[in-house]
Parts: sequence; structure tokens; C-alpha cells
Amino acid sequence: MAAAPARTFSVRSVEPLPVSASLAATRNNDQRGRPRGRSIIASAAASKTLLPSDFDLQLQILQERRNSGREMMATIDNLKRLCIDHYFQEEIQSAMGACLDLIHSDDLFDATLAFKLVREAGHDVSADDVLRRFTDGTGEFKLALSKDIRGLLSLHDMSHLDMGEEPSLHKAKEFSSKHLASAIRYLEPGLARYVRQSLDHPYHLSLMQYKARHHLSYLQSLPTRDTAMEGLAIAEFQLSKQLHQEEMQEVKRWWMDLGLSHEIPVVRDQVPKWYMWAMTSLQGPSLSGYRIDTTKIISLVYVVDDIFDLVGTPEELSLFTQAIKMWNTAVADSLPSGMRSCYKAIYNTTNEIADMVEVEHGFNPVNHLRNAWAALFDGFMVEARWLATDEAPTAEDYLRNGVVTSGVPLTFAHIFAMLGYDKSNEAGAKLADDHIPSVISCPAKILRLWDDLGSAEDEAQEGLDGSYRDFYLMENPSCTPGDAEAHMRRLIAREWEELNRECFSRRTFSSRFTQASLNVARMVSVMYSYDKEQRLLVLEDYATMLLL
Repeated sequence: MAAAPARTFSVRSVEPLPVSASLAATRNNDQRGRPRGRSIIASAAASKTLLPSDFDLQLQILQERRNSGREMMATIDNLKRLCIDHYFQEEIQSAMGACLDLIHSDDLFDATLAFKLVREAGHDVSADDVLRRFTDGTGEFKLALSKDIRGLLSLHDMSHLDMGEEPSLHKAKEFSSKHLASAIRYLEPGLARYVRQSLDHPYHLSLMQYKARHHLSYLQSLPTRDTAMEGLAIAEFQLSKQLHQEEMQEVKRWWMDLGLSHEIPVVRDQVPKWYMWAMTSLQGPSLSGYRIDTTKIISLVYVVDDIFDLVGTPEELSLFTQAIKMWNTAVADSLPSGMRSCYKAIYNTTNEIADMVEVEHGFNPVNHLRNAWAALFDGFMVEARWLATDEAPTAEDYLRNGVVTSGVPLTFAHIFAMLGYDKSNEAGAKLADDHIPSVISCPAKILRLWDDLGSAEDEAQEGLDGSYRDFYLMENPSCTPGDAEAHMRRLIAREWEELNRECFSRRTFSSRFTQASLNVARMVSVMYSYDKEQRLLVLEDYATMLLL
């Protein structure tokens, strides 16, 4: 997750979510330990006893709506959009039969929402079969559907679950986007805002917790309210925010004690940014300790990136890389002071995580983790050689190496170990053999390409610094910068299709791991989509809602 030095972002004030006195009174303030016993106070969200009266009422509502497939399906969709579906996994699973039946509905909303829910659940369903009944003899969507705003919104959501070679979903995206954009001026203000938000930030490509806050605001504007569901969502937001604040403070203490920002003044000091990557990728109170440890790994990736870019000579960087491969603190004594301190931080942090994994899951992944660090350093050495010799790699070679230097494979190696895996299964074998599977390479490529797109304006002002865009233009002199950027966006779309195939069809890895992969891919555009004033507005909103 390393990238070019990031511009800082400020946080705009937004009105916090209110928690009613009755909800606040029911908070479970029990002290709960992180995994492996190190203490941190986890909020009421850490327990399924959260808000017992409202929780029981919501279960009752779900039971009552079993008799209405459409209402049950809409309730499940709202639970997922509000990020509180994890409380109702058994009920949701048992309702999938009704969703499968509604896929064959002649109602656009019912059929498309049912498709979205069952594909997300891993069922093999054909988008072309579902959408065929909504097209005319020429294969185009029937114009009468352009008036069905609810159906168009659901069609737009469905269109982003494309796994490749699904032409009907491309048409669905074009049709729904065109007619929703045209309808905005005629809609009542609350619905118009919701439609605009859906177009700007499609559900599947966006941060779930960020979308949840906006979805709750929309639900609260409707004449018919589900106060039990809203109350549970509000409490979940507030309690998660408290837990995130506590976790970030623990990371800040670790970072200050480490002292690297003082010893190596040029390295980035961006704890909130580093933590937000971990906060987004690993969600839920049970993963609190993993978020903290993942943030530590991400911070060290940024430090190494800065050392390679701004500190070390070629000879020093080569010694640094050899020391990492030897994995022995004694060999670090010959390194310059800053590198030596960074090396020891990497060594100690990684070994601590490996020891924790052994206690929790019964195996020690330290050899795999040290190999992942060695691969990262090798990738940085390749980039350093390119820069030192003015060598211009092919765009494909640059991107292949950029997958490694993004830090995503290294970070996911640690996440994979922390979540636990059976070394005898196929997924464990793939990672243990240092292969980078698509569930990891896809978000890594998306990150590298988005980062280079976001850097395009800076590079135009500051000169060539090496990016996919630059090397593609060198190979294709007849292309304009706009052509290169359009090509990069097509590559990003293809990576999303491949990631969707891995998450919804192949399902090689655990749902927690694939969800983390999806969340990282979703976070990328938030981290690198600068506006004309070089601000990250969505990131500012996201930080305010969930962290600050």
C-alpha cells in the first residue's frame, strides 16, 4: 500500500449521529480483550447482546417478513447496506431460497435485487438470463423501464457485479446511469440526493461503512420508518467509532515509542491514513487486534518506501535488502542508524505477529512472512536500479513489479496468517508457495494504476517520475495522455471483473479474506481520487464519520 508521498487532508465538520438515551443506556460496557489477551476496551458492538430489546424486535421483524419475499429481500438489503447484517447471518442464509425465486420476477426491482443478493452469497446465476425479460427484440432495455427509479437504482447496483463476458451488465450500467442522471432534476430532493450519491459512488465499488451512513440518512427521510433497524445501525456506528479511536491511539503509542519519525525525519508520519487502510480492510470488533497489527505492517512498508526513495545509497539499499533476507538482527549492525532501527522494527513486529498466530492457530508463519518482506525489498531494488540507470521498463514489467512494491501482497500475507489457514488446503498452498493469487494481485494492480492516475497532474508539472502512464506512452507514441488514462481505467475495470470472479464464483479463500480484498480495492479510489483543489473529499467524510 505504499505510494508516492500523499498530500495531507483536512477534516470537515459533519453532524454526528445521535444516539437516543434509551440506546445509550443499553450499551454493554464490559471490558473485552483483544485476540491473544492484550487489553483494549472494546465497545458494546463487540457483543451480540448489543441493544437486546431492539435486537429481539428486529429478529421478530425478519421472522414476520418471511411470508413476503419482496419485504424480506428488501429488509436483508437494508441490513447489508447498514453494515449490521452480521447479526442476522442465519436468518439471511435461510432467506436465500426466496431470493432465488424472485430472480425470475417480471418486476425490475425484484429481479435485480434478488440477483445482487444471491450473487453476493456465491450462487451461480446468469445476469443475461435475469435481464433478458427486460429487453426488446433488439436486445436493448425497454424504454418504459426508464421511469422505474427504484428498479433503475437496483439495476445500476447489479451492473457492477460483472465477472467478465456478461454483455447485458455493460448495457445495464449504461442504461441505468443515463436515465437516473436524467431523472435527478425531477425527483424530490431526498431521493435526488440518494440517486446522485449512488451514481457518484456505486454500492459495490464503495466503502460499505461510508455508504451505510448515507443510506441511513435516506431511510430516515422516508415516511415509513423502521426505528428498530435504524436504532441498531446508529448504535453500531457510534460504538464502532469509539473502538476505532481506541485502536488508533494504541497504534499512535506504538509509533511514537518506535521513534522512526525522529530518527529518519524524511519518512512519512501518517498514522490516521495507515490505520484507515486496516480499519477498512478488516471490519468487526473481533478483528480489533488484527487491525492494530496490520496498521503496524502498513506503516513499516511506508517507511521502507521512503528509505529507498529518499535516504539510502545504492550500496546501503543492497545491504539493507541482504539483511532482510538473512533475518538476523546481528547482520543489521553494519547498516546506517536509520536502516538499522527500521530493520529491527520489521523483525520484531513480524516475529510478534508470527508468535501470536502460532498461539491462536497452531502454526508459525514466520518463514512465509520473511519471504514476503524479501520480495518487497527485491521489488524496491528493481525500481531503484531502473531509476539509477535511467532504464525504462515496459509498462507490463512496471505494473508486475508495482504489484509487489504496492505493499499489498506483503500486507495480505500477514492478514492471511492472522485470520488462520489450513496449510493443507489449496489457498494456503498458493500463498505458501509465494504465488500472488488474483484475490491479492487485483487490488494491488488497482492501487498501482489509481495511484499513477492520481499522480498524472503532478507528473505533468514536475517531470517524469516513472508511472504506468509514462511507460505506456513511451511504447505507444501515437497515443495521447488521455488515451493512456482511458487504457488504465479499462485495466482497472478488468481487474474488478477478475476480483469479482474470485469473490463470487471461485471462492478459493475464506469469506473474511475475500472481503478484506474487496475492501482494499474499494479504499483505493478514496485514497487517490483528488478533486481540482487536490483534496480527498470522500476520505475526509469517511474519517469524520468513522474515526475522528
